[in-house]
Amino acid sequence: MWKTNDVETKKILYVQTHGEKDPERTATPFFLATAGAAMDNEVCIYFTMNGPQCLAKGNGDKIIIPRKGGNGKELKFFIDQALDLGVRLLVCQPSLDLHGYVLDDLIEGVEMIGGAAFNDMAVRADAVISF
Repeated sequence: MWKTNDVETKKILYVQTHGEKDPERTATPFFLATAGAAMDNEVCIYFTMNGPQCLAKGNGDKIIIPRKGGNGKELKFFIDQALDLGVRLLVCQPSLDLHGYVLDDLIEGVEMIGGAAFNDMAVRADAVISF
């Protein structure tokens, strides 16, 4: 599932398990993935458990990342940055079922992968980081 076999290109896999009820925990994987992609790494974020809520159409505007003093940013800001730098967004099928979603309920560009593909990516990654 990794796009490159180049051993020089580092591969980072982030795992996002948080969603709407934990807005303060939703932006960090996007922020770090964006930084990793800007450093010429191949980067993916895998959304499982409540993570697919971050990718549901319209939720990027609804989920506000709190800031001290108010004026939080919409999650969409962080999603767009990641997508602009080529971060791949992967979703877990059973987690879609958990929330009553189908792939069409998610923003454009999300890829669905199964458990075997996720495990293969994890063992081939140079780093796996979970939130």
